[in-house]
Amino acid sequence: MTALATALPLRRRRRVRYGVIALALYVLLFLGFIAAPIVSVVAVSFSTASFIAFPIPGFSLRWYWRILEYRPFIDALIVSGQVAVLSTMFGTILGVPAALALARSRTTAAAIVSNLLLAPVTVPAIVLGLALLYFLSSLALGISFAALLIAHTVAGIPYIVRTVLSVYRSIPPDLEEAAAILGASRWQTLVHTTLPLVRPGVFAGGLFAILTSLDNLPLSFFFGSASTNTLPVVMLSYMENQFDPSIAAISTVQMLIAIVVLLIADRVYGIEKLTS
Repeated sequence: MTALATALPLRRRRRVRYGVIALALYVLLFLGFIAAPIVSVVAVSFSTASFIAFPIPGFSLRWYWRILEYRPFIDALIVSGQVAVLSTMFGTILGVPAALALARSRTTAAAIVSNLLLAPVTVPAIVLGLALLYFLSSLALGISFAALLIAHTVAGIPYIVRTVLSVYRSIPPDLEEAAAILGASRWQTLVHTTLPLVRPGVFAGGLFAILTSLDNLPLSFFFGSASTNTLPVVMLSYMENQFDPSIAAISTVQMLIAIVVLLIADRVYGIEKLTS
């Protein structure tokens, strides 16, 4: 009886240990599956070959110099940055008040409007781009920087609205009522109580919006011209004619920009606070 009692916990410990090992292997395989394409792209960007091949035959920075030599890459990168920042600003200005107005409402109309604000995410991007092209052309905007900015703003608003909605609905109304009882006006309550409380949602939504804008191809494709092409559009156009490692180099630069944005966000505000 004693030997059996000793054997049972030992078997359980072995099962737990094997389970932990299996889980660790699964996580490593999963991370490897996710990281392998990224690592290969970064590696190819340093290749000495004139074509994309992996493993690379040698190490070189020639394809990063190619980015500087090929002017459309630089121009498109500047346009992408401008559009991403401006569209996020306008999306925040429009999306935050909409989210605050819808969050406390329990009417059917508010629920319908809240769902409609998700349309730019649920509708295929190519359909949204075509619809915006026709609509903005009827307003005499057509293919222009303003039209491109409007399209990216429309695409970014759902991220901002949904994150602010989620954060604001989790905040007890008592805090705003306490501010009003203490003599604060509606404007003072908004500025000093509501906005600081929903700041994590605004920050997270803006972060999603700016990163989505930098990587948006379908919408940008409809409004591309010599002066309004974004980086994804120029990369696609470049690959239609040649397929050298400069594409991997500019892709690496684009990934670095996204990483820098996240690091700045963490430095300024703290990524961990977005989930608190």
